[in-house]
Amino acid sequence: MELSDYKIVLYRQEDGAWVAEIPAISGCYALMPTREAALAELSNVFGMIAEEYREKGLPLPADTTEIRHA
Repeated sequence: MELSDYKIVLYRQEDGAWVAEIPAISGCYALMPTREAALAELSNVFGMIAEEYREKGLPLPADTTEIRHA
C-alpha cells in the first residue's frame, strides 16, 4: 500500500494549525502551522509507519474510511 491508496483528512484547529491524518492507520497524523507543511510531514510519518509494518512482516491496514458531508 502507498500513501496514495489512503484518504487524507485535513482540518484546521482553532489556533490556526493544520492537522493532516490518515484515519485508517492509528497514529498516522501530522500537526503543522500550514496545510502544505502538514501534508509534507504526514508523508514522512506514513513512511515511518509503513517501515515499521514491513519490519514486523505485517500489511498496512486497508482504507475503509468513508467521507460524508454533514
